[in-house]
Amino acid sequence: MSGRVLFLGGTGVISAGSVALAAQRGWEVTVLNRGQSTVRPVPDGVELISADVRQPGAIAAAIGSRRFDVVCDFLSFTTDQLTSTLGQVEHSTEQYVFISTASAYQTPPTILPITEAVPLSNPYWQYSRDKAACERYLFDRWQTDRLPVTVVRPSHTYDKTMTVLGGRHAMVRRLFSGDEVIVHGDGSSLWTLTHTSDFAKGFVGLLGNASAIGLAVHITSDEWLTWDQIARVLARAAGKEASIVHVPSDAIAALDPDWGDGLLGDKANCTIFDNSLIKRLVPDFACTTPFSLGAREIAAYYTEHTDPQPKEAETEAVIAQLLERYRV
Repeated sequence: MSGRVLFLGGTGVISAGSVALAAQRGWEVTVLNRGQSTVRPVPDGVELISADVRQPGAIAAAIGSRRFDVVCDFLSFTTDQLTSTLGQVEHSTEQYVFISTASAYQTPPTILPITEAVPLSNPYWQYSRDKAACERYLFDRWQTDRLPVTVVRPSHTYDKTMTVLGGRHAMVRRLFSGDEVIVHGDGSSLWTLTHTSDFAKGFVGLLGNASAIGLAVHITSDEWLTWDQIARVLARAAGKEASIVHVPSDAIAALDPDWGDGLLGDKANCTIFDNSLIKRLVPDFACTTPFSLGAREIAAYYTEHTDPQPKEAETEAVIAQLLERYRV
């Protein structure tokens, strides 16, 4: 399958891999965002349009009368943003793909593995509730006027730039230096990590896929690791041994709400998925990047990129407080 596809976003952790694979598979790809990323530049041959999707009418002005077989929206996080964007593109496409989140599922989960039939209910994280509200709006539109929508729910999708453990860049730098690091809880809960190149195989297979219209589907790996295992695999990728200090998630949230929300609303729970639906919709979908390989990419990236990042010093101060309190 190929055609014309518009990515709203397209240079983020999740979207960049899908842009690259869509272009590789013969799609005529256009990326629209505020400017080309220096970390994940668009591939050669991909059209880049610079526009701020938050400005009223900016998308419509940028694309004019052009039509796309698929529009992929990676940039709508609230219903206000969604309705603004959708109003500008819904008459320009045969399929609108909305990127939601697997963290919108019932939290904590009452049954594992998680399927798409699990209700959306996350009382801990506003981000997840906003995405769930967007989904409700879209499926109401599907029921009332057959808006050709496909909803995709990524879980923890990563690339070489991701810290994975949380604690922003400070934590991964500590890990690769052999310093003590924090792992939330007791480190034994199971977690699912998906490399962006693997996510892309499922995602691109949904583009132009008539069987995916009117459905929500998550796309994740089938590899499950505990958080202690994740830390140790990352450390070994840099030739280190992980020195782990376990800290309750609510203690982290008390000092750093941004970090804590992602724990209490997502990562503190055992989270594994049944990927039967994506495998039915995209029969050739298979994840081939184990975390041991992805961890080596992360280690290589942080070995080369040593400049301090935003809030890194603030996070170090939080980590120091927590280590002092919970170090055995």
